[in-house]
Amino acid sequence: MAVNKKTEFSDDTRSLADFSKAFAHPARLAILQTIAERTECICGEIVEVLPLAQATVSQHLRELRGIGLIKGEVEGNKSCYCINWTRLEEFESDVASFFKDLKRYKTSLGEDCC
Repeated sequence: MAVNKKTEFSDDTRSLADFSKAFAHPARLAILQTIAERTECICGEIVEVLPLAQATVSQHLRELRGIGLIKGEVEGNKSCYCINWTRLEEFESDVASFFKDLKRYKTSLGEDCC
């Protein structure tokens, strides 16, 4: 039986990995761009501009909502989405900090190692 070792890592590391996973799919990036351009967006509008089925778009929206990058409200039979700018800025800051931490070793180890 496989054992999940995710819990062995810090909360910050797991959070950054979850965000990175969400950003790793081009459809999710396109969805975020579409929502940002329109300020808020109904799922059907996103489906109109992407080469994906409605069910596939809904799955990607669920992933983005799951990590808090977007917020959504149900209006009748429609779901309206907007970007959670606070959460996006937190992610941006976390990514910048991660790379800054990595780069601090660059000067001590030299430019290239192998």
